[in-house]
Amino acid sequence: MRKFNIRKVLDGLTAGSSSASQQQQPQQHPSGNREPEIQETLQSEHFQLCKTVRHGFPYQPSALAFDPVQKILAVGTQTGALRLFGRPGVECYCQHDSGAAVIQLQFLINEGALVSALADDTLHLWNLRQKRPAILHSLKFCRERVTFCHLPFQSKWLYVGTERGNIHIVNVESFTLSGYVIMWNKAIELSSKSHPGPVVHISDNPMDEGKLLIGFESGTVVLWDLKSKKADYRYTYDEAIHSVAWHHEGKQFICSHSDGTLTIWNVRSPAKPVQTITPHGKQLKDGKKPEPCKPILKVEFKTTRSGEPFIILSGGLSYDTVGRRPCLTVMHGKSTAVLEMDYSIVDFLTLCETPYPNDFQEPYAVVVLLEKDLVLIDLAQNGYPIFENPYPLSIHESPVTCCEYFADCPVDLIPALYSVGVRQKRQGYSKKEWPINGGNWGLGAQSYPEIIITGHADGSVKFWDASAITLQVLYKLKTAKVFEKSRSKDDKPNTEIVDEDPYAIQIISWCPESRMLCIAGVSAHVIIYRFSKQEVITEVIPMLEVRLLYEINDVESPEGEQAPPLPTPVGGANPQPIPPQSHPSTSSSSSDGLRDNVPCLKVKNSPLKQSPGYQTELVIQLVWVGGEPPQQITSLAVNSSYGLVVFGNCNGIAMVDYLQKAVLLNLGTVELYGSNDPYRREPRSPRKSRQPSGAGLCDISEGTVVPEDRCKSPTSDVKDNSFSRSRSSSVTSIDKETREAISALHFCETFTRKADSSPSPCLWVGTTLGTVLVIALNLPPGGEQRLLQPVIVSPSGTILRLKGAILRMAFLDTTGCLVPPAYESWREHNIAEEKDEKEKLKKRRPVSVSPSSSQEMSENQYAVICSEKQAKVISLPTQNCAYKQNITETSFVLRGDVVALNNSICLACFCANGHIMTFSLPSLRPLLDVYYLPLTNMRIARTFCFTNNGQALYLVSPTEIQRLTYSQETCENLQEMLGELFTPVETPEAPNRGFFKGLFGGGAQSLDREELFGESSSGKASRSLAQHIPGPGGIEGVKGAASGVVGELARARLALDERGQKLGDLEERTAAMLSSADSFSKHAHEMMLKYKDKKWYQF
Repeated sequence: MRKFNIRKVLDGLTAGSSSASQQQQPQQHPSGNREPEIQETLQSEHFQLCKTVRHGFPYQPSALAFDPVQKILAVGTQTGALRLFGRPGVECYCQHDSGAAVIQLQFLINEGALVSALADDTLHLWNLRQKRPAILHSLKFCRERVTFCHLPFQSKWLYVGTERGNIHIVNVESFTLSGYVIMWNKAIELSSKSHPGPVVHISDNPMDEGKLLIGFESGTVVLWDLKSKKADYRYTYDEAIHSVAWHHEGKQFICSHSDGTLTIWNVRSPAKPVQTITPHGKQLKDGKKPEPCKPILKVEFKTTRSGEPFIILSGGLSYDTVGRRPCLTVMHGKSTAVLEMDYSIVDFLTLCETPYPNDFQEPYAVVVLLEKDLVLIDLAQNGYPIFENPYPLSIHESPVTCCEYFADCPVDLIPALYSVGVRQKRQGYSKKEWPINGGNWGLGAQSYPEIIITGHADGSVKFWDASAITLQVLYKLKTAKVFEKSRSKDDKPNTEIVDEDPYAIQIISWCPESRMLCIAGVSAHVIIYRFSKQEVITEVIPMLEVRLLYEINDVESPEGEQAPPLPTPVGGANPQPIPPQSHPSTSSSSSDGLRDNVPCLKVKNSPLKQSPGYQTELVIQLVWVGGEPPQQITSLAVNSSYGLVVFGNCNGIAMVDYLQKAVLLNLGTVELYGSNDPYRREPRSPRKSRQPSGAGLCDISEGTVVPEDRCKSPTSDVKDNSFSRSRSSSVTSIDKETREAISALHFCETFTRKADSSPSPCLWVGTTLGTVLVIALNLPPGGEQRLLQPVIVSPSGTILRLKGAILRMAFLDTTGCLVPPAYESWREHNIAEEKDEKEKLKKRRPVSVSPSSSQEMSENQYAVICSEKQAKVISLPTQNCAYKQNITETSFVLRGDVVALNNSICLACFCANGHIMTFSLPSLRPLLDVYYLPLTNMRIARTFCFTNNGQALYLVSPTEIQRLTYSQETCENLQEMLGELFTPVETPEAPNRGFFKGLFGGGAQSLDREELFGESSSGKASRSLAQHIPGPGGIEGVKGAASGVVGELARARLALDERGQKLGDLEERTAAMLSSADSFSKHAHEMMLKYKDKKWYQF
């Protein structure tokens, strides 16, 4: 993982192109006093940017390997990524710089090293003895394409097969080629007239290292004698070979073929196979050959002491099984089990008790790498159950459509979510412990709770525990269950505005203290949830329908136009006095066949059983108006202290009292301005075709209501589920023709007007045209009165202006501390009736945690407002601009968050040009500006978020979350927090040859490979064949390798240092070097030059 060179921005100096000029304007109070000077503690040295961890399933996996002694699993991908998994919580991500696909991985078993072979014909040696693995050596083949590699256990010579059919041999310690080559024509000689095809398999006879079995694609297999440099036997079969596997006694091997057959051969009988099996072929009468099946892509042959061997294979199904899911077949004795998988199989490996190929294998599990999942099958239990996967690999179970990140949550939240989530666990898993359990956990320095919430295309919402750089799913909420499901395509209600995924989550608003959750979905629906530990049955789901219509009347239109009928709440609450709506009623126009007053989805009308966890409090839906579908929601906020939820789109804004289940406000965007509207707006008829709104999760092509023109879902038309539009309209800010949408909402207790002497509850509204408007809220007293008296909502007339769409608003008190929105602490809502009455009286005095409520009249507040282009700090109540910072001239901000760091606060921004920036508050001094990641797809724009304590994340691929930190302290502590992949483990003892085998020449034959492949006997390899590239191991590699050598000294496999130093000297030197490795880091460059030509194990 690379650390970025950070261009630290000097305090007060103007930054480069992306952080343009800043103006600090000390404004005057009415009394003539200057703004109080707030001491800011954050400086640029508190900031540094680096990636921390990557979670989730490796995107587009292509290769798999397992170290049976270290118990570490490695997965390679088509984009050159490498993911290593140990015990739950020990994970590591590395990347090959070339980005070429990984075609094969081979562990140096129990050595703390791994060889990767890439599609660009390079081999790389990774050192895993350090927390962040690094490449020690690379080898680039220039004239031949690499197709298969094999590294025998406890050997330093790697066999590399190529497309031309040749085999080269690489010394993995020096990563140089041996002069020994097995040429294809020598291997097959006259047994075939044509080229045998690429090498698809290489392995040595388990009982004789001197015999190499080579499989060629065309169907020819050769047993090569390494010493005599000639073929002992050649086996030919007229079907192409996909894989080969040995029986551990070395007398038989099995091949899998392209016609769905397996052939078993005796080593000494090359004429024909001993047995031919078609595992999935229909046996025909009259002894005819069974019908051909699909190719068997891989086979493994594993033996047990106490019973029949296991033959495990992937593929091979008959051609008539149309629509059948991919299968893994386990043949054991007379039984054949066919295990269906959810996705296609990329690779599988059988996990065995021994690393020695010449011993009984005793297989205990099969790890199956699927296209989008990792499955582990227990071979020891009847029915082959799967193990419960402890890694967070299900992020993409349904495509992620949005996410939010909360660091430093209330401490009781994670246990509460875990306790309701644990009941959702599936049953029927293997009873055994997860067998991939290598490595050690890091020492977590961070102790605060962190929660990630992901919203998905199927309407589900997942809560994840993300504390201390780990990830674990806590609880899953299915929001779609309040709606009627359409049974078939034809049965779909024609009111839906998206072709698929009508429940997809667009926005999540969550109050961790009160545990109130609010979601906005793609079908213009909002659902409010309360958290409860009790199960309830809801007889009638409370719901409201809201008409939000964008209509500008001609200026001459008569004032006395009659107000339309008010929306009546569905839920029996008293109708509230709502400000008269100026748009004319279009309900009459439904007579001409246009859809009107209907929501997009149908809420269930049967009783709903709600399990402990999040339970529906209210469903709000926008309705069709005069044949026009409702526009997608662009902004959402909920406040538990006020009992209010508010949301907006490009038509306007609606506010709902969720305690009384009543609509309080329903205004077009223009009406928010009243007579202060600064824009010239064209009147439009409601039926004129209109501009795409550009403000939803999807591309909305409106106009007529032909189904083809309707909006596509976030996952339908883009191949990798990257999204078509950002959540705010920011990504379409180039298109100024779009209507003014509501882009930011913030409840707070502050000064609503210039003349105010004390703060009061209000709602701040930001729009895509850069306007901020303030709405005053008059709340009834707490207790029963709150449920009986109406909440009065009135525009305050306050209007502020910025450049670009408003993204984020926050408030500071007079000392510069953040004023969080008021909240009501969580309490159990579903309690017995008698208690309920008493509780109701006590219950409803909103807990405002804002310090402002106790402020003296002379004290002021600051509003922090961040738009796509600039940030302003406004002094309240005077509404003077205290500070202003133009964040970017040429690009635009995608995400801005006001976050806490080092007992202070700052504004963090992510720009579309790839810059991550932070600014001090309230003075908006630039503190950090790093070019990190250009916006390559909408997925990043939709999912990037900052949170407290210098944490941030985004979805780096459809299946993976990348976390990063912008805190210098976290960057420094990261090394300690990361887990160790390599742990010193004794290699198991080799199997005993037994007295008789030793006497009569049975048992394993060893081979002095050094003598055969070393330079003295085989000569030098051709220089033009491959080029050696030293790896960027770095000081951490020195440290890791040094600790490795201490463990290796006891083993004769690593010989003495080239200059003949004594073992004792080397051990002392290594120990000294290890203890001072940290001080070396200052001289890393000189060190690298000094040791450049030495091999990693010689330190």
